[in-house]
Amino acid sequence: MQSSSRGRRFAAALALTASTGSLITLGVATPAQAAAVCGGDVSVYGTLPDGRLTYTAISPNTGDRVKTLIGPDLGFTPKAMAALNFNTVLVTSTAGELYRVDIQTNNTSLGLAGVTRIWESGWTFDKLTYDGAGHLYGTVAGQLHRYNVSQAKPSGPAHIAKHAVIGEGFVLKTLAAAGDDVLVATTTDGKLLSYQVNGVGDWERSELKASGWSGVDNLVSPGGGLYYGRTNGGMYWYHDADPTDGKGDDIAYHSSDPVDASGWTQSLLSAFANDCVYRAPSTPPTTPSTRGGTIGRSEVIGRALNWLARDIPYSQSAYASDPDGDHNYRTDCSGFVSMAWHADSSYTTSSLPSVSTTIAKADLQPGDALNTQDGHVVLFEKWVDKAAGKFSYIHESNPNDDMMRGQDYLNGGSDGNIAGHAASGYVALRYDKVVNG
Repeated sequence: MQSSSRGRRFAAALALTASTGSLITLGVATPAQAAAVCGGDVSVYGTLPDGRLTYTAISPNTGDRVKTLIGPDLGFTPKAMAALNFNTVLVTSTAGELYRVDIQTNNTSLGLAGVTRIWESGWTFDKLTYDGAGHLYGTVAGQLHRYNVSQAKPSGPAHIAKHAVIGEGFVLKTLAAAGDDVLVATTTDGKLLSYQVNGVGDWERSELKASGWSGVDNLVSPGGGLYYGRTNGGMYWYHDADPTDGKGDDIAYHSSDPVDASGWTQSLLSAFANDCVYRAPSTPPTTPSTRGGTIGRSEVIGRALNWLARDIPYSQSAYASDPDGDHNYRTDCSGFVSMAWHADSSYTTSSLPSVSTTIAKADLQPGDALNTQDGHVVLFEKWVDKAAGKFSYIHESNPNDDMMRGQDYLNGGSDGNIAGHAASGYVALRYDKVVNG
């Protein structure tokens, strides 16, 4: 990491500097090959107390602020905001309206193409964040709400729909999205938390840090394990080497080299949550499998991640191509597992046992499956905490959520469910043609 650049530290952080960059890979020491891959500088939008919009670009590699631009007054009193993409921001008003703010330019000046009210009332959330993968989250009165966003520039209920109350108990000081259905948050007593949301009433909370975050009054994330927290007007940056493990012991702090030591006076802040992605440690290449042939575990996971990245829509009648583009598989939960295994057919939850062997759940390895014959199957990705029975999985979930990655416990945790089905009903399966590697 670059040493502190003292010349860029000054009390008034709202100033103009250089332009943005291109593809950037942020490497870390642990694990050796893990990295956050960013498509350029991190984009952070904000609003000042007087209602003016701001835009800040931050270098993900060094934490240096590249530039800050101040735009016009939005024309209403902002309450919560969520950056949808590089040039679109959703902002609620204190009157409960929802506005779409379209950015004309954020190169050398911050100009707006328009401010459009797309919802007249009901948007009373105290916090709002977008995960970069079609899910808009908000909190109010301790409830976590989620909407599906179907357009880059939504025009109202037709494009912001499928409203669901995920659950209760989300009394948080800050909230930010860090990836597809992944949230990070802080509490007034100083905890840093992460949430993997699997569906209504189904989420996993991980305590990344038990204390030390009470001073953070605003938290944003561009994804990829990068977090930016404002404390006493200064903006500090952090890097989680593996944001998928539910642990915080690998978070790197840059306390002596903040983005800025002071000057961040915005009332609201929001980062574009798809600026960066996490790239897991690389594995040695293996010989690609053939349909119905022997397949290595790493290839099974790679094939699963392909559908996850493509967010293949759930359907019990439709088919989609596998990563090779040579074969199509049914796009429901068992069709997805069949695709990941490169099986010779799209099996069902009833027929998957015919091409696999039942194993003990404690013996699960990447590429195995948890199957319940009452209608669902998930692909086991890895152990998060084997001693506690906590694991990560990938599945074709349902028509509302499509492809998802989740975390749960073998016993189902607090609600006794895994992906919405009773944990006790799942059987661990190992594909007959899977091999280590």
